[in-house]
Amino acid sequence: MSSTAFVEGGVYTRRVVPFVAGDGRSLNLVNIRYSEKMPDKGPVILVHGAGVRASIYQAPVETDIVDALIASGYDVWLENWRASIDFEANLWTLDQAALFDHPAAVRTIIAETGAETVKAVIHCQGSTSFTMSAIAGLLPQVSVIVSNAVSLHPVVPRWSSFKLNRMLPLVKLMTEYLNPHWGMEAPTLAAKLITLMVNMTHHECDNPVCKQVSFTYGSGFPALWRHENLNDETHQWIKSEFGAVPLRFFEQIVRCTSRGNLVSVEGFPELPEDFASFEPRTEARFAFFAGEKNLCFLPESQVKSHEYFSKWRPDYHTLHLLPDYGHLDVFMGKNAARDIFPLMIHELERQ
Repeated sequence: MSSTAFVEGGVYTRRVVPFVAGDGRSLNLVNIRYSEKMPDKGPVILVHGAGVRASIYQAPVETDIVDALIASGYDVWLENWRASIDFEANLWTLDQAALFDHPAAVRTIIAETGAETVKAVIHCQGSTSFTMSAIAGLLPQVSVIVSNAVSLHPVVPRWSSFKLNRMLPLVKLMTEYLNPHWGMEAPTLAAKLITLMVNMTHHECDNPVCKQVSFTYGSGFPALWRHENLNDETHQWIKSEFGAVPLRFFEQIVRCTSRGNLVSVEGFPELPEDFASFEPRTEARFAFFAGEKNLCFLPESQVKSHEYFSKWRPDYHTLHLLPDYGHLDVFMGKNAARDIFPLMIHELERQ
Protein backbone atom coordinates (compact mmCIF):
# COMPACT_ATOMS: atom_id res chain seq x y z
CA MET A 1 0.00 0.00 0.00
CA SER A 2 1.39 3.40 -0.87
CA SER A 3 0.23 6.99 -1.08
CA THR A 4 1.65 10.31 -2.16
CA ALA A 5 1.60 13.42 0.03
CA PHE A 6 2.35 16.91 -1.23
CA VAL A 7 4.55 19.01 1.03
CA GLU A 8 6.25 22.36 0.73
CA GLY A 9 9.38 22.02 -1.36
CA GLY A 10 8.54 18.71 -3.01
CA VAL A 11 6.41 15.57 -3.10
CA TYR A 12 6.68 12.72 -0.61
CA THR A 13 5.91 9.12 -1.40
CA ARG A 14 4.60 7.16 1.58
CA ARG A 15 4.82 3.38 1.35
CA VAL A 16 3.60 0.97 4.03
CA VAL A 17 5.76 -2.17 4.15
CA PRO A 18 4.36 -5.04 6.24
CA PHE A 19 6.71 -7.34 8.11
CA VAL A 20 6.30 -10.28 10.43
CA ALA A 21 7.80 -10.17 13.91
CA GLY A 22 9.75 -13.11 15.26
CA ASP A 23 6.70 -14.50 17.04
CA GLY A 24 4.44 -14.19 13.99
CA ARG A 25 2.79 -10.85 14.84
CA SER A 26 1.97 -8.67 11.82
CA LEU A 27 3.62 -5.23 12.03
CA ASN A 28 4.68 -2.61 9.52
CA LEU A 29 7.17 0.03 8.47
CA VAL A 30 6.28 3.33 6.82
CA ASN A 31 8.85 4.38 4.21
CA ILE A 32 8.80 8.11 3.38
CA ARG A 33 10.98 9.77 0.75
CA TYR A 34 10.92 12.33 -2.03
CA SER A 35 9.10 10.82 -5.02
CA GLU A 36 11.40 12.45 -7.58
CA LYS A 37 14.73 12.26 -5.75
CA MET A 38 16.40 9.16 -4.40
CA PRO A 39 17.94 9.40 -0.93
CA ASP A 40 21.74 9.34 -0.94
CA LYS A 41 22.60 8.74 2.73
CA GLY A 42 21.04 5.37 3.37
CA PRO A 43 18.17 4.22 5.61
CA VAL A 44 17.33 5.51 9.09
CA ILE A 45 14.71 3.81 11.26
CA LEU A 46 12.59 5.86 13.69
CA VAL A 47 11.12 3.95 16.63
CA HIS A 48 8.21 5.41 18.62
CA GLY A 49 7.41 5.07 22.30
CA ALA A 50 4.61 3.34 24.23
CA GLY A 51 0.94 3.82 23.45
CA VAL A 52 1.46 5.99 20.37
CA ARG A 53 2.34 5.17 16.74
CA ALA A 54 4.82 5.97 14.00
CA SER A 55 3.03 9.21 13.13
CA ILE A 56 4.12 10.70 16.48
CA TYR A 57 7.22 11.84 14.56
CA GLN A 58 5.05 13.92 12.21
CA ALA A 59 3.47 16.53 14.45
CA PRO A 60 1.80 19.50 12.70
CA VAL A 61 4.82 21.78 12.89
CA GLU A 62 6.52 23.66 10.07
CA THR A 63 9.37 21.10 9.89
CA ASP A 64 9.21 17.75 11.65
CA ILE A 65 12.04 15.26 12.11
CA VAL A 66 10.93 13.29 9.03
CA ASP A 67 11.14 16.46 6.90
CA ALA A 68 14.58 17.25 8.31
CA LEU A 69 15.95 13.77 7.67
CA ILE A 70 14.59 13.59 4.12
CA ALA A 71 15.97 17.05 3.33
CA SER A 72 19.36 15.81 4.56
CA GLY A 73 19.27 12.88 2.14
CA TYR A 74 18.11 10.03 4.38
CA ASP A 75 15.74 7.21 3.45
CA VAL A 76 13.25 7.37 6.34
CA TRP A 77 11.58 4.29 7.79
CA LEU A 78 9.06 4.63 10.64
CA GLU A 79 8.54 1.42 12.60
CA ASN A 80 5.11 0.53 13.98
CA TRP A 81 6.08 -2.05 16.60
CA ARG A 82 3.66 -3.98 18.80
CA ALA A 83 3.06 -1.01 21.11
CA SER A 84 1.61 1.01 18.22
CA ILE A 85 -2.00 2.13 18.63
CA ASP A 86 -2.49 1.29 14.96
CA PHE A 87 -2.79 -2.32 16.13
CA GLU A 88 -5.15 -4.04 18.53
CA ALA A 89 -4.17 -3.50 22.15
CA ASN A 90 -2.03 -6.35 23.51
CA LEU A 91 -0.13 -7.20 26.69
CA TRP A 92 3.31 -6.50 25.27
CA THR A 93 6.60 -6.31 27.13
CA LEU A 94 9.93 -4.71 26.29
CA ASP A 95 11.32 -8.24 25.94
CA GLN A 96 8.93 -9.06 23.11
CA ALA A 97 9.79 -5.87 21.23
CA ALA A 98 13.53 -6.36 21.72
CA LEU A 99 13.57 -9.97 20.59
CA PHE A 100 10.82 -10.13 17.98
CA ASP A 101 10.06 -6.65 16.58
CA HIS A 102 13.16 -4.50 16.09
CA PRO A 103 15.49 -7.15 14.62
CA ALA A 104 12.78 -8.13 12.12
CA ALA A 105 12.17 -4.47 11.23
CA VAL A 106 15.88 -3.86 10.58
CA ARG A 107 16.16 -7.02 8.49
CA THR A 108 13.19 -5.87 6.43
CA ILE A 109 14.81 -2.50 5.75
CA ILE A 110 18.04 -4.23 4.70
CA ALA A 111 16.10 -6.50 2.35
CA GLU A 112 14.08 -3.62 0.88
CA THR A 113 17.00 -1.23 0.35
CA GLY A 114 20.02 -3.45 -0.17
CA ALA A 115 21.90 -1.30 2.36
CA GLU A 116 24.57 -2.90 4.53
CA THR A 117 23.83 -0.77 7.59
CA VAL A 118 20.93 1.14 9.14
CA LYS A 119 21.00 4.17 11.44
CA ALA A 120 18.37 4.72 14.12
CA VAL A 121 16.49 7.46 15.96
CA ILE A 122 14.71 5.97 18.97
CA HIS A 123 12.50 7.42 21.68
CA CYS A 124 11.25 6.37 25.14
CA GLN A 125 10.12 2.72 25.21
CA GLY A 126 11.11 2.37 21.59
CA SER A 127 14.51 3.43 22.86
CA THR A 128 14.64 1.05 25.84
CA SER A 129 13.53 -1.97 23.82
CA PHE A 130 15.77 -1.09 20.85
CA THR A 131 18.69 -0.64 23.26
CA MET A 132 17.93 -4.08 24.69
CA SER A 133 18.13 -5.53 21.17
CA ALA A 134 21.44 -3.79 20.52
CA ILE A 135 23.02 -4.77 23.84
CA ALA A 136 21.98 -8.39 23.30
CA GLY A 137 23.73 -8.41 19.91
CA LEU A 138 20.51 -8.69 17.88
CA LEU A 139 21.12 -5.60 15.72
CA PRO A 140 24.55 -6.03 14.12
CA GLN A 141 23.44 -4.02 11.06
CA VAL A 142 22.80 -0.83 13.10
CA SER A 143 25.75 1.56 13.08
CA VAL A 144 24.51 4.73 14.83
CA ILE A 145 21.75 5.12 17.41
CA VAL A 146 20.32 8.50 18.42
CA SER A 147 18.45 7.80 21.65
CA ASN A 148 16.07 10.26 23.29
CA ALA A 149 14.89 10.41 26.91
CA VAL A 150 15.85 6.96 28.23
CA SER A 151 17.83 3.91 27.18
CA LEU A 152 19.56 1.55 29.61
CA HIS A 153 18.95 3.33 32.94
CA PRO A 154 15.34 4.43 33.58
CA VAL A 155 15.25 7.03 36.38
CA VAL A 156 11.83 8.47 37.18
CA PRO A 157 10.65 11.36 39.40
CA ARG A 158 9.68 10.59 42.98
CA TRP A 159 5.94 10.98 42.34
CA SER A 160 6.16 8.62 39.37
CA SER A 161 7.90 6.06 41.57
CA PHE A 162 5.07 6.35 44.08
CA LYS A 163 2.46 5.83 41.37
CA LEU A 164 4.31 2.84 39.93
CA ASN A 165 4.85 1.13 43.27
CA ARG A 166 1.70 2.08 45.21
CA MET A 167 -1.07 2.99 42.77
CA LEU A 168 -0.35 0.50 39.98
CA PRO A 169 -1.51 -2.56 41.99
CA LEU A 170 -4.79 -0.76 42.78
CA VAL A 171 -5.39 0.26 39.19
CA LYS A 172 -4.68 -3.31 38.06
CA LEU A 173 -7.69 -4.46 40.10
CA MET A 174 -9.88 -2.49 37.67
CA THR A 175 -8.19 -2.72 34.27
CA GLU A 176 -5.33 -4.28 32.29
CA TYR A 177 -4.66 -1.04 30.40
CA LEU A 178 -4.43 2.71 30.80
CA ASN A 179 -5.53 4.84 27.88
CA PRO A 180 -5.12 8.63 27.66
CA HIS A 181 -7.90 8.72 25.05
CA TRP A 182 -10.30 8.05 27.91
CA GLY A 183 -10.22 11.80 28.34
CA MET A 184 -12.26 11.96 25.14
CA GLU A 185 -14.30 8.80 25.61
CA ALA A 186 -14.43 6.65 28.76
CA PRO A 187 -16.16 3.39 27.76
CA THR A 188 -15.92 1.44 31.04
CA LEU A 189 -16.45 2.08 34.73
CA ALA A 190 -12.70 1.89 35.32
CA ALA A 191 -12.12 4.43 32.54
CA LYS A 192 -14.74 6.76 34.02
CA LEU A 193 -13.27 6.52 37.54
CA ILE A 194 -9.72 7.18 36.34
CA THR A 195 -10.89 10.07 34.17
CA LEU A 196 -12.71 11.59 37.15
CA MET A 197 -9.55 11.33 39.28
CA VAL A 198 -7.44 12.90 36.53
CA ASN A 199 -9.89 15.78 36.07
CA MET A 200 -9.87 16.41 39.81
CA THR A 201 -6.07 16.58 40.05
CA HIS A 202 -4.90 17.99 36.69
CA HIS A 203 -5.79 21.58 35.87
CA GLU A 204 -2.85 22.57 33.66
CA CYS A 205 -4.92 22.92 30.49
CA ASP A 206 -8.33 22.15 29.00
CA ASN A 207 -7.13 19.29 26.77
CA PRO A 208 -8.48 16.08 28.35
CA VAL A 209 -5.95 13.81 26.58
CA CYS A 210 -3.02 16.02 27.55
CA LYS A 211 -4.06 15.67 31.19
CA GLN A 212 -4.51 11.90 30.92
CA VAL A 213 -1.07 11.60 29.30
CA SER A 214 0.46 13.36 32.29
CA PHE A 215 -1.28 11.03 34.75
CA THR A 216 -0.26 7.94 32.76
CA TYR A 217 3.36 8.69 32.00
CA GLY A 218 4.93 11.13 34.40
CA SER A 219 4.85 13.61 37.24
CA GLY A 220 4.44 17.03 35.67
CA PHE A 221 1.61 19.34 34.80
CA PRO A 222 2.10 18.51 31.92
CA ALA A 223 4.55 15.58 32.02
CA LEU A 224 5.63 14.78 28.45
CA TRP A 225 6.19 18.30 27.12
CA ARG A 226 6.28 21.93 28.10
CA HIS A 227 3.15 23.71 26.91
CA GLU A 228 5.18 26.69 25.76
CA ASN A 229 7.09 24.42 23.35
CA LEU A 230 3.94 23.26 21.50
CA ASN A 231 1.97 25.22 18.96
CA ASP A 232 -1.82 25.19 19.34
CA GLU A 233 -2.34 22.80 16.44
CA THR A 234 0.00 20.20 17.96
CA HIS A 235 -1.68 20.53 21.36
CA GLN A 236 -5.00 19.66 19.70
CA TRP A 237 -3.48 16.98 17.45
CA ILE A 238 -2.33 14.87 20.41
CA LYS A 239 -5.99 14.08 21.19
CA SER A 240 -5.87 11.42 18.46
CA GLU A 241 -2.28 10.22 18.95
CA PHE A 242 -2.41 8.35 22.28
CA GLY A 243 -4.05 5.02 23.05
CA ALA A 244 -3.94 1.95 25.24
CA VAL A 245 -0.80 0.89 27.09
CA PRO A 246 -0.75 -2.33 29.17
CA LEU A 247 -0.10 -2.32 32.89
CA ARG A 248 2.11 -5.34 32.24
CA PHE A 249 4.62 -2.94 30.69
CA PHE A 250 4.54 -0.67 33.75
CA GLU A 251 5.21 -3.70 35.95
CA GLN A 252 8.39 -4.30 33.96
CA ILE A 253 9.41 -0.66 34.41
CA VAL A 254 8.94 -1.07 38.17
CA ARG A 255 11.46 -3.92 38.12
CA CYS A 256 13.84 -1.90 35.95
CA THR A 257 13.73 1.21 38.14
CA SER A 258 14.19 -0.93 41.25
CA ARG A 259 17.30 -2.53 39.72
CA GLY A 260 18.53 0.78 38.33
CA ASN A 261 18.76 -0.50 34.74
CA LEU A 262 16.84 -2.57 32.21
CA VAL A 263 16.02 -6.16 33.09
CA SER A 264 14.12 -8.81 31.15
CA VAL A 265 11.00 -10.44 32.56
CA GLU A 266 10.00 -13.27 30.23
CA GLY A 267 13.00 -15.59 30.42
CA PHE A 268 13.80 -15.65 26.70
CA PRO A 269 17.23 -17.32 26.38
CA GLU A 270 18.31 -14.80 23.72
CA LEU A 271 18.01 -11.93 26.23
CA PRO A 272 20.09 -11.46 29.40
CA GLU A 273 18.30 -11.05 32.71
CA ASP A 274 20.32 -7.91 33.52
CA PHE A 275 21.32 -5.70 30.58
CA ALA A 276 23.99 -3.83 32.54
CA SER A 277 25.91 -6.90 33.66
CA PHE A 278 28.23 -7.28 30.67
CA GLU A 279 29.83 -5.37 27.81
CA PRO A 280 27.23 -4.37 25.19
CA ARG A 281 27.31 -6.68 22.18
CA THR A 282 27.10 -3.92 19.62
CA GLU A 283 29.48 -1.75 17.62
CA ALA A 284 26.85 0.97 17.27
CA ARG A 285 27.77 4.46 18.40
CA PHE A 286 25.14 5.96 20.71
CA ALA A 287 24.23 9.65 20.88
CA PHE A 288 22.21 10.12 24.06
CA PHE A 289 19.71 13.02 24.15
CA ALA A 290 17.70 14.22 27.15
CA GLY A 291 15.52 17.23 27.82
CA GLU A 292 16.66 18.88 31.04
CA LYS A 293 12.99 19.48 31.96
CA ASN A 294 11.90 15.89 31.31
CA LEU A 295 9.33 14.84 33.94
CA CYS A 296 8.75 11.35 32.53
CA PHE A 297 12.32 10.06 32.74
CA LEU A 298 14.80 12.34 34.45
CA PRO A 299 17.82 13.46 32.38
CA GLU A 300 19.94 11.46 34.85
CA SER A 301 18.71 8.41 32.91
CA GLN A 302 20.73 9.31 29.82
CA VAL A 303 23.67 10.64 31.82
CA LYS A 304 24.02 7.24 33.50
CA SER A 305 23.70 5.37 30.21
CA HIS A 306 26.31 7.57 28.55
CA GLU A 307 28.69 6.92 31.43
CA TYR A 308 28.04 3.17 31.26
CA PHE A 309 28.59 2.85 27.51
CA SER A 310 31.65 5.11 27.70
CA LYS A 311 33.16 2.85 30.35
CA TRP A 312 33.40 0.12 27.73
CA ARG A 313 34.36 2.39 24.84
CA PRO A 314 35.73 5.80 25.90
CA ASP A 315 35.40 8.85 23.63
CA TYR A 316 33.04 7.04 21.29
CA HIS A 317 29.52 7.90 22.48
CA THR A 318 28.07 11.39 23.06
CA LEU A 319 25.59 13.09 25.37
CA HIS A 320 23.35 16.10 24.69
CA LEU A 321 21.31 17.72 27.49
CA LEU A 322 18.66 20.01 26.01
CA PRO A 323 17.76 23.13 28.04
CA ASP A 324 14.08 24.09 28.19
CA TYR A 325 12.89 20.80 26.66
CA GLY A 326 11.03 17.91 28.24
CA HIS A 327 10.18 14.51 26.81
CA LEU A 328 8.24 14.43 23.53
CA ASP A 329 8.60 18.13 22.73
CA VAL A 330 12.13 17.17 21.69
CA PHE A 331 10.39 15.96 18.51
CA MET A 332 7.05 17.80 18.61
CA GLY A 333 8.27 21.22 19.71
CA LYS A 334 7.56 24.17 17.44
CA ASN A 335 11.25 25.12 17.51
CA ALA A 336 12.75 21.62 17.58
CA ALA A 337 13.78 21.93 13.93
CA ARG A 338 16.01 24.83 14.93
CA ASP A 339 17.15 23.68 18.37
CA ILE A 340 17.46 19.89 18.16
CA PHE A 341 17.17 18.26 14.74
CA PRO A 342 20.49 19.66 13.45
CA LEU A 343 22.24 18.10 16.47
CA MET A 344 20.61 14.73 15.80
CA ILE A 345 21.49 14.81 12.11
CA HIS A 346 25.05 15.80 12.95
CA GLU A 347 25.29 12.73 15.20
CA LEU A 348 23.94 10.49 12.44
CA GLU A 349 26.60 11.80 10.08
CA ARG A 350 29.56 12.10 12.45
CA GLN A 351 32.37 9.68 11.70
